[in-house]
Amino acid sequence: MTTHTANTAVHPAWLPDAALAPLRTRTVAVLGEGVCLDTVRAELADARPAAPAEATLAVARLDASDAAAGTSDLAAALGLDPGALPTLPASGFAIVRTAGRAVVLGADDAAALRGLYALAREHAVAALRSEPHPDGVTTSAPAMPLRMLDHWDNMTVHPVMGQVERGYSGGSIFFADGEVRTDLSRVRAYARLLAATGIDAVALNNVNVHAREARLLTDGLPDVARVAAQLRAYGIRTFLSVSFGSPRLLGGLDTNDPLDPGVAAWWAEAANAVYDVVPDFGGFLVKADSEGQPGPFAYGRSHADGANVLAAALAPHGGTVLWRAFVYNHTQDWRDRSTDRARAAYDHFAPLDGAFADNVIVQVKHGPMDFQVREPLSPVIAAMPRTRVALELQVTQEYTGHQRHVCYLAPAWREYLTFPLDGERTVAEIVAGTPGGGAGQARPSHPAGGIAAVSNVGDDEFWTGHPLAQANLYAFGRLAWDPTLEPDAVLEEWIALTFAGAGPAALPRIRAALHAVMAGSWLRYEGYTAPLGVGFMVTPGTHYGPSVDGYEYSPWGTYHFADRDGVGVDRTRATGTGYTGQYPAPWRDVYESRRTCPDELLLFFHHVPYDHVLHSGKTVIQHVYDSRADAVAELDDVDAQWESLADLVGTAIPTALDTRVRERLAEQRRSAVEWRDQVRSYFFRKSGVPDATGRRIY
Repeated sequence: MTTHTANTAVHPAWLPDAALAPLRTRTVAVLGEGVCLDTVRAELADARPAAPAEATLAVARLDASDAAAGTSDLAAALGLDPGALPTLPASGFAIVRTAGRAVVLGADDAAALRGLYALAREHAVAALRSEPHPDGVTTSAPAMPLRMLDHWDNMTVHPVMGQVERGYSGGSIFFADGEVRTDLSRVRAYARLLAATGIDAVALNNVNVHAREARLLTDGLPDVARVAAQLRAYGIRTFLSVSFGSPRLLGGLDTNDPLDPGVAAWWAEAANAVYDVVPDFGGFLVKADSEGQPGPFAYGRSHADGANVLAAALAPHGGTVLWRAFVYNHTQDWRDRSTDRARAAYDHFAPLDGAFADNVIVQVKHGPMDFQVREPLSPVIAAMPRTRVALELQVTQEYTGHQRHVCYLAPAWREYLTFPLDGERTVAEIVAGTPGGGAGQARPSHPAGGIAAVSNVGDDEFWTGHPLAQANLYAFGRLAWDPTLEPDAVLEEWIALTFAGAGPAALPRIRAALHAVMAGSWLRYEGYTAPLGVGFMVTPGTHYGPSVDGYEYSPWGTYHFADRDGVGVDRTRATGTGYTGQYPAPWRDVYESRRTCPDELLLFFHHVPYDHVLHSGKTVIQHVYDSRADAVAELDDVDAQWESLADLVGTAIPTALDTRVRERLAEQRRSAVEWRDQVRSYFFRKSGVPDATGRRIY
């Protein structure tokens, strides 16, 4: 077996030694047994041990029976007053501060570990703000029952997509040269970072399952078990992406028909084999009948039929099937305006509501197209009240700058999560299974699903290519845990932890500069790319850089229909594809009318003339001209803000990090100028309408 050595110069991201130092200088005690409590002990190994009642930091698992007793043996052992043990929700933790002590209590051992990292986070933020924490009890629990990262990693380098499909951070941390890496220290370090944010599940391999990755389910299981052991130590379950075609591909059957008894038996045997070596295995992630992947349609079966045969195999073990709803016609005739890719997921899945097994989660991309910088929320999320649904996001920046552009995505994600999609509940409440109720009329909850996202991590020394893109990975975990967090507050946490060793003079400067660079970067990126929700306009294949007509005559269904008179896609019920009718009230009517449709989504829902006046008071064409120019102009301040930290390079800011950031900022400016000039010139040439400001158009 080839030995694959991990990079020894890996940036510590948001868990540098300085972030844990305030905990390691305390006297500590860790009570209880469990693999994650062993991890707590390892984190605090350099601290001085003490008796639990005297330790200035104690960590313990709080069982329900302990909490019920109130004056339990645990409370006495910890030196807490009778009745001081808080009630913990499932998977939650509490931090009890009193008289200079901190006691971290977890509902299970993984929760206790997360509580330890939360305490480190609170210390870091308090240091950043110069605000000490008062005595008292804080309790935290995850809003989402599933908080998952999907890796689109290939075991071998794909000739088109590379080793990590849509990855911009080097190769895979799991695989090298067609094998699972022998050295998994990088995986362990990754699990540690994820645990500090609240992530509890990881799918190891690409949803486009190739022949080599498919074998992880069979002869690759010993290596899967090795990876699972690293993740388990941090409270993270392992999932595999599997091919619906596995019974034929791996089992030698002559069919993949989900209603064939032989197929069902094959999947049951495969699941048994997985759980024999990974008892806490999470389940299967499946992309079927999508972009060439095999699926149940070949046998005249539905997606529910396909998902349920896998669900039956996993059910005895407590496993889950995540079945992606990203299904559409990718061989569309561009001349056919009646076919609308945006409609596809709803048309396929909404009629199947209630047909999926209880251990199936339908995983739905946040928008109806494909992780665009701006598109409406998918109506599928609200259309399946009897089905477990998970929201799917993309941390990797496929359409938001390939981790060459600064694009902090937390503001976008929080906008999605807090959007009242069914007119009453937010998207976060729907996928978390929170009951609705308003105006005196209660609405039953959806079954609980969760949230997943495509990871942005690779074997790059900074994990994410652009060092500042680490903030997106951190923010996804934190918003999956608590969707109500403010993006600026999450950014503050990331800065406080990542630069914990910067010192009291440098840290406020870094904080101010990074807020200026990052907080508005999503809107800035939107400002110089595709306008008003129309989407795409990217270079085909790579999806990086401008190509306004790149997909306009392709079979992928990604059109903007710009002509000499106007631009946009008519998706109305009155005159278009009828897509607006897939939304519940009030959005079906809000989006139907140009008068009420939000400006930022206008071209997604309507084909309008260039002189159409937006709510902002500008015409569409002048908005295109102004917003592209203004967004690029903002990069002057971005560059200046980073330059203002130059004297900290080599001390508070590592030299290698500064070098990488400068390289990426230079590329962002080059690319943004190209976007600006191509989009402005394209629409001038189409419309013949000049820029009212007289700025140059090519």
